[in-house]
Amino acid sequence: MATIQVLKPKFHIDECLEQVRQCLEAGWTGSGFKTVEFENQWKAYTGHANACYLNSNTSGLHLAVNILKRRFGWAEGDEIISTPITFVSTNHAIMYEGLTPRFADVDEYLCLDPRDVEGKINEKTRAIAFVGYGGRVGQLDKIIALCKKYGLRLILDAAHMAGTRVNGVFPGTWDGVDVAVYSFQAVKNLPTGDSGMICFADAGLDAQCRMVSWMGINKDTYARTGSEGSYKWNYGVDYLGFKYNGNAIMAAIALAQLPYLDEENARRRQIVAMYDKGFAGNPRIQVVPAPYADECAYHIYELIVPDREGLLAELAKNGIYGGVHYRDNTEFSMYTYAQGTCPKAHKVSHHIITMPLHLYLTDEDVEKIIRVVNGFVT
Repeated sequence: MATIQVLKPKFHIDECLEQVRQCLEAGWTGSGFKTVEFENQWKAYTGHANACYLNSNTSGLHLAVNILKRRFGWAEGDEIISTPITFVSTNHAIMYEGLTPRFADVDEYLCLDPRDVEGKINEKTRAIAFVGYGGRVGQLDKIIALCKKYGLRLILDAAHMAGTRVNGVFPGTWDGVDVAVYSFQAVKNLPTGDSGMICFADAGLDAQCRMVSWMGINKDTYARTGSEGSYKWNYGVDYLGFKYNGNAIMAAIALAQLPYLDEENARRRQIVAMYDKGFAGNPRIQVVPAPYADECAYHIYELIVPDREGLLAELAKNGIYGGVHYRDNTEFSMYTYAQGTCPKAHKVSHHIITMPLHLYLTDEDVEKIIRVVNGFVT
């Protein structure tokens, strides 16, 4: 019996190999060359004014907190409001800088609930980290309004949002978003081996980010190499930085994948529409909705069911593998200080299941998954 995986990236192999071959022939596999080309193409595709290519979304989230902390003089013990329903890198990035994640509950989209967020704002609050869960925009507009009302910075964790739009516009470019961070990790909608992009609204912060992401050095190696291969060895070090830079091999793969992103996201929406229709008549299944569903990138698709572990086992018996995104972060030992503060997120995290969603799924596969799920959840 052929198995159906929960996530499976699709690579356009010939195009990827051609792009990588250009790196190898040029003898340039580090920062520069293809990384610059991809940054420019990403800006053209998304409408972001600035884009800095990195080795991961996690690095980008850390840089977002680090650079905003430097810019606005945040101190240890200051707080950033965040969600407990996310991969831990969102909240680790806050902790890296000696700040404290203050968790707010989620709404029906499994994004931050603006009502609970406003109730958690206090004299120590400096920013809000909003996760576009599953590619959804949630109530980001209301979160932006809160940031403007209380003078807070906004970090958009757009790890799932490659290709998500609202009325044709990328939410990361909205006025009030200080920085958006994207993921091109191995199973994301735009997959590479692993990499990410950080997009500051402010050009000065982007320039600082470029140095901080490359050990604080004020001229990267590519910029110091002349057109005839001459190497200008002299540079300065202006910041305590990190080695978070992306490399040309991963950028080459991203360049090959980018032209297919909108087409592939459209197929994801077709699969989601089949799921939504298939589960609509089952009163024991709760589908997680998406505002602006016709423009959502849908990295993952989730159901809320009474017996998650039982359904996972039933799916596996039929050669179908589901997943869980995510465990309530306040259950992890380092975040237990916040247990009990987000009851909806806590309850949902024990009942949510991720259905297979990728480009290798056929309509017949989706119909089989729907039959198995409805047959078990009765």
